[in-house]
Amino acid sequence: MKLLAISYGLLGVLELASTPLAAQTSLSIYRDGRVVVRRTLPQALQQGRNAVTLRLEGFDPATVFSPDSSISLVSATARFPSTTDDALARAVGQTLTFVRDSGLSRDTIRATVLRVEPPQYRLADGRVLLEQPGAPLFPAELVRTVPEAQVLLDAARARPRTELAYVSQGMTWEALYQVMISGNRCQVSGTATVTSQALRVDSADVQLVAGAIRRVRNEQDQFGAPALAGALRRAAVQADVAATEEAVGETHVYQLPGKLTIEPNVPVATALFPRSSAPVIEELIVPGVLPWRGWIGQTAEQNNVPVQVWYTIKRAARTPFGDRPLPAGTVQLYQADSSGRVQLIGESANNHTAPGQDLRVQSGDAFDVTAERVQTDFNQEQLPPPQRGMAARQRITATYRVTIANAKASALTVDVHESHAGNWRITDSSVPAEKLSSTESRFRISVPATGQATLTYTVQLES
Repeated sequence: MKLLAISYGLLGVLELASTPLAAQTSLSIYRDGRVVVRRTLPQALQQGRNAVTLRLEGFDPATVFSPDSSISLVSATARFPSTTDDALARAVGQTLTFVRDSGLSRDTIRATVLRVEPPQYRLADGRVLLEQPGAPLFPAELVRTVPEAQVLLDAARARPRTELAYVSQGMTWEALYQVMISGNRCQVSGTATVTSQALRVDSADVQLVAGAIRRVRNEQDQFGAPALAGALRRAAVQADVAATEEAVGETHVYQLPGKLTIEPNVPVATALFPRSSAPVIEELIVPGVLPWRGWIGQTAEQNNVPVQVWYTIKRAARTPFGDRPLPAGTVQLYQADSSGRVQLIGESANNHTAPGQDLRVQSGDAFDVTAERVQTDFNQEQLPPPQRGMAARQRITATYRVTIANAKASALTVDVHESHAGNWRITDSSVPAEKLSSTESRFRISVPATGQATLTYTVQLES
């Protein structure tokens, strides 16, 4: 059996990076920190057993395999950067120099390492010290500065290269969309930002995977990732070419353009798609007062209700923007002021949005449009049971008044919503109620400029 050994740098930091025989690195990055690492190494494999030694960050031997169907994994061992005890264990039988501090002075002592646990060190005069004599100074060959992976492969036939894949941790990505609103149209652009908390990669092919992918093992980041606040001090931006996208299983994979070099705590942003134009609809909504589940009570207090601001970005099918799936992320909405300066007017999170589905987000609450709701009537009555042997029923009837004030110089429309689970209905209202679903009704109110409008409605619930 021929032993083949190769040694490479961190995830593709290679001396041969400019040659056709250089190792190739490809990454699939998931939003929860997982990374599928694929390495194509210029090491040929002979038929039969082959041993390969790699220097890799974030190597997880439990997940390693070969995408090449003719290569089977026999075993994989990972050894991580040396701690003091690791290096001492490798130094058993050797004589080291130890640095000792004694008050204001510092001196050195030579001792032979007999055991690490319990500590045993033989001094030059033959006596044995049962504690570490000081801070050891190690020869470089005893210290691993990066993780080492030893992989044993079985090749069904000779292969011109070695292909390996494994799951690591320590990179995340997020999607962010900028929506520039002008009247009833908007311009939408999107970027994906990759941030590495622990891993370093040079000139890698990168894909971003969007979707709800279950996680069972390694739920804690093994690298102890630092907070990203410091990472935002520097950012490399590559947004001249958009990413491409395809569906794989029940996920969507976004291929980022070109090769990326990623360093810990240096975010890299890439355009997800070319800037697109789309219709946009603004809605002002007064949320309901009825508890979703539970019994309403009697109250005479007047409530100031926030008027929510919602935007719906239309994504018609068979259009470049409508046919594009949008991964979950953050949506920022902008609008220009009278001097043409763009202002941030809202921010919201969006879920994964399939092709052809509209993008609907709540940007915040209105400033110049306010609403007040008060309960004006309340009645509770006992109803006979529907049949003998059944419990008696209760019916509650409540009437509300909603007053909407508009401080703007133009008239507008405000929707008042009510929703409740169970047996309920709107029995009377000053404006017709539209039934949106089995649980939700809507009242559409026209409010004059610098004026106000009033809605009254009665709701009846039965237990």
